[in-house]
Formats: sequence, structure tokens, C-alpha cells
Amino acid sequence: MRFLLMLLVFLAAPVVVAEERAELVELLDAANDAFPKAIAPRRFEFPADHGPHPEYRNEWWYVTGNLDAESGRRFGYELTIFRFALTPTLEDSPSAWRTNQLFIAHLAVTDPGRERFYVDEKLSRGALGLAGAEAAPFAVWIDDWSIRADAAAPENWLISAASEDMALDLTLKSLKPPVLNGDAGLSQKSSEPGNASYYYSMTRLETVGELRVGDASFQVRGSSWADREWSTSALGDDQVGWDWFALQFEDGRELMVYQLRRRDGSADPNSAGTLVFADGGSVHLENDDIVLRVLDTWSSPEGGTYPSRWQLEVPAYDIRVEVVPVMQDQELFTTVRYWEGAVDVSGSSKGQDGRGYVELTGYAETLE
Repeated sequence: MRFLLMLLVFLAAPVVVAEERAELVELLDAANDAFPKAIAPRRFEFPADHGPHPEYRNEWWYVTGNLDAESGRRFGYELTIFRFALTPTLEDSPSAWRTNQLFIAHLAVTDPGRERFYVDEKLSRGALGLAGAEAAPFAVWIDDWSIRADAAAPENWLISAASEDMALDLTLKSLKPPVLNGDAGLSQKSSEPGNASYYYSMTRLETVGELRVGDASFQVRGSSWADREWSTSALGDDQVGWDWFALQFEDGRELMVYQLRRRDGSADPNSAGTLVFADGGSVHLENDDIVLRVLDTWSSPEGGTYPSRWQLEVPAYDIRVEVVPVMQDQELFTTVRYWEGAVDVSGSSKGQDGRGYVELTGYAETLE
């Protein structure tokens, strides 16, 4: 996500003109130098690294999944909680409201059987218990939206979030250990040193619980995917966004791919991915290992055109799949505008059918 744009909206007046936006961008970019950056691989420790890393500017806890009701009705869901540090240190103040941490959360449910897509957002400061993150026991929350360790079984995560149109109450059990993406968890996003994140994934989370859309509640089960990243800066000046894929195959493997896009529409050579095997082992994929072709597009009624069907190949591992959204309109209008949705996967080889999630950023403007 483009955290800078989120922060601009939160701090600025309801309408941000170009001159004001440029001034805010300059101030925020200058403050980046005071935060540490992801420069070299680090040692990851679990479950401690599920918790916050407040010394870095950006961080997110990201969970998506594909679920089935007992009736056979299909759903997709996303719950993402972002942490953003406004300043490197917290100034002394007697006020209990003081904080340098901003939290933003996005909740979405896809209901393809009814062609409905539900979205909600919360923003809060990290003070007075309104929002926050803890390592022991692991928890991150905004108001009553939370991702946390199960007290009875701390290796499991509990997801709880509700709005007027939808609600989630889910238990997630990881069937594989966390997978470190990039170079031992250092995920380089552009050629400039420090434009990187620390990034790991939990790629196969057995999921059970209850989901509500409107007034109808469903007992559901399925599979989820969790991503964790923290950094200070990531994209380079010539990059505008990315296409991110998290795919779960029937043969027990998972594939994560992100294609970073330059302003001229070409793929940045720092694009990469991770292939996770059925036994939990994994291999890092370079940009040259991946072939991604757009087969169709979808034009948003609000402007902007997104890719909407793909052919994705990893020739060295005999992977050739087609990725298709379960419904085209899964566009989120939140503090930032992006597309994030459930997809079906059909493979040319046995075992490569499956499901997943795709995120598309930088295709449509958020601020005018």
C-alpha cells in the first residue's frame, strides 16, 4: 500500500490541492531519513516478529482468504491493519492522547454469488487503547477489529471485525511455518539501497468460523494467507505500484508473485516471488523466473482500468496457470483506492487448480 497517500488524507483538509500535497510529500520524505531502513538480512524470531516494529515507519498485518459456507456459498475476505509512524520518537507530554503512531484498517468481503462487494475502513491514533499492537501475547487492533493470538492455543490467530454490512469471527491455524521472502526475509523493491522491506508470509492457514453479510450469517471454512511487512521506504521514484498474487494450489504448493510497475508500464527488474512446496520448503524466484501476461482488463465506473485476467508461468517448476477474479468489481474506495480480490486458479498440469488473492495498486488516482 502507498502509506504516504493514506497519511496525506488523514492529516490534510478534506480536499487536498496539488500544492498542499507536494508540500506535505516533501516534509514526509525529509523525515524518512530519521528512521532505520531495511538494508541487510536480519534474524527473524517467531512468534515475537508477529508483533510490532515501531522503529520502522511502515508496517502491516495482512490476511486474506477464500471461504465456503455449509450451503456451498462462496466468499472472499480481507482484513489488513496498517501501522504508520508519524515521527521517529515520541515527544514528552502529560497528555494521555500523545502518540506518534497512526493505525488504519481495511475490511472487505466478496460475495460472488450475489455480486456484492462490501468495504469498510477505520483510522485511529495509537493511544488510550484505541489502537495498537503487542508482541506478547500477539495482538493488533483498531477498536473492535483485531488480529490476535488465541489464548487457548497461541499458535492460532483469531480474527474479529464487524461493520454494518459484514462481520468476521474466524480462527486461523497455520499448516506450515512462516516463509521468508526475498533474501532471507529482505525483500528488495527497487535498486536504491534501503528501498526494501522485511517480509514473511504464512501461506496456508486452515480457517473456520462465522461470516456475516447483511443480516445473513454463515458457518464457513476454507484457507487463508497472512503477509507481514515492515520498512521505512520501498518504492523508487520511477515506480507507480504493483500487481501482487498469493495463490494456493490443490497439490499443496503456494505461489507468491509481485510485479512492480514503472511509470512507463514496464515491469521493474526487482519484481520477484516465492514458491512454497507442500512440505513447507521454499525457493526464491527472481523476475526472470516469472512470466506474467495480462489477458483481459476491467474499467472501473469511477475511472481507471485494471488488469482482470492473467496467465502466470514459472517455467523452471512447470507452473502455467490462468488467474481469474471471482467477480470483476472488487475495488476498494478507502483512504487509498486499489483493487483487492478473490481469484480462481486453473492450471495446465494436475494439482495446479486452486484459489487465491490479487492486489493491484497504482491504477487509479485517490486524491484530486
